Amino acid sequence: MRLTPKYKNGPTLGVNARTLVVENTSTLAVKNALALVLLGLLVTFWGCSKSEEKPASSKDQPAQTAQTAAENASAPATPGAPAAPAAVVIATADGEKAGTRVDITELKRSGDNTVTLKFAMVNDSPERLSFNYDYGDPQHSIKDFNSIGIVTLVDGANKQKYFVVRDTENSCLCSRDIKDMAPKSRGNVWAKFPAPPDDVQKISIVIPHFGPMDDVPISR
Repeated sequence: MRLTPKYKNGPTLGVNARTLVVENTSTLAVKNALALVLLGLLVTFWGCSKSEEKPASSKDQPAQTAQTAAENASAPATPGAPAAPAAVVIATADGEKAGTRVDITELKRSGDNTVTLKFAMVNDSPERLSFNYDYGDPQHSIKDFNSIGIVTLVDGANKQKYFVVRDTENSCLCSRDIKDMAPKSRGNVWAKFPAPPDDVQKISIVIPHFGPMDDVPISR
């Protein structure tokens, strides 16, 4: 009689091993699937973040530029620097020729014991205004051509007349070589005189071919 060996729990061990293999395979598949899903979510999230950080396209730039230009145009302009104030006229006189006048802008004492006279010759006439010998001292006719060498200051109270200061060559300390003035123009000229006493606060100015200007204040 042949005896067949029996293995305890043999068949059960084979079934459990196959079940374990199947279960391990299923679990691995599920884990892989979950990993793929998580990876997909991460990729999607990263792409959305990049889209939000992407700068505006060049198509939007013209509109933004136009808007900025419009805002700049509508903004109030910044005031410019104030214009230099015009010289103050302290005395004026009309000329013998219609349309001409003189505007005195300064009569001021200087530190060298002189007085400086500044004025504007105004030619509003339709013709040119020439100086020639008209405003020069006849005693210095050659030197005073096209100058204002004959302008004088008169202190009526003390009966004193002050002539333009001259250098060692008898040239006047005043505007010289003055060009003809075109119609509708003006030019600034000057002359120096000996200073009157300090107690003389006002004086008369005499310019040939213009009316006298009295009581013109002397400043310091």
